[in-house]
Amino acid sequence: MSAAEKKAIADSLKHLVVSTYDLSKPDPVNRLMSLYPSEGRVISASGGVTTTTRPKLQQAIQAFWTYVGQNMRQPRWEWTSMTVDVLAPDAAVMTSTYRIPHLTPMGMNHVIGGAWTAVFQKRGGKWVVIQEHLSDVQSNPNLQANP
Repeated sequence: MSAAEKKAIADSLKHLVVSTYDLSKPDPVNRLMSLYPSEGRVISASGGVTTTTRPKLQQAIQAFWTYVGQNMRQPRWEWTSMTVDVLAPDAAVMTSTYRIPHLTPMGMNHVIGGAWTAVFQKRGGKWVVIQEHLSDVQSNPNLQANP
């Protein structure tokens, strides 16, 4: 593959991810699930737990949104780094870091964040995540929200 072809794929994946994680858009669980294949195995590791099926992954994403996401006020998903390595015309891996500054239900500034590595495969003309690993930042002063 030429450098231009690799750059075009990397740019399209970055755009796909940024657009999907735009928290100002409605229906976040379905939007996030749109990144994964509609059938077949999908492996996700997060919080010391792994899932290997789409239904289990959807349960995990729904639980995150129910217990964390919907309690954030004015959340903004900020990508602090995003590196995409294109492995083939139909395969790429992205490693990124992010932070989500928001207000708590009590109106206090709060930030959550972490790192995400995702393996993408092009299936039926669509890029999907087939394996991923997420790690949360537990306590990092560099992630603190600006007062």
